[in-house]
Amino acid sequence: MSNIDTPIAKFGLVALDCPDPRGLAEFYRGIVGGRINDTSEADGWIRLVTDTGSDIGFQLDPDHEPPGWPDGSSQQAHLDFDVSDLDAAEQQLLALGAIKTETQPEPNEWRVFLDPAGHPFCICKV
Repeated sequence: MSNIDTPIAKFGLVALDCPDPRGLAEFYRGIVGGRINDTSEADGWIRLVTDTGSDIGFQLDPDHEPPGWPDGSSQQAHLDFDVSDLDAAEQQLLALGAIKTETQPEPNEWRVFLDPAGHPFCICKV
């Protein structure tokens, strides 16, 4: 049994497989800011370093197939981003190249989009 006061590890990042790591890193940088660390780009890896410490990694997968939404059978995970204004954030995301999904279970509270590689993500009203 683990002692909650003594963590086993420190959170590093969330990694997304994709066919274009740099392009997807630029897309998410448009959402959360930060800087791109591309020292491992030759190995197919880019890290978006954010000011909050919630970094996102992008790993090259030329055969990447996007997860499904709303059919969760092939969905591995998704990201949530907190926003104060859903409508304003939606317009900015669409301008970055996000795709708003047809299925929107609770559009007054949160909205679902796809990134350029097809990963679903949400914006949530705070």
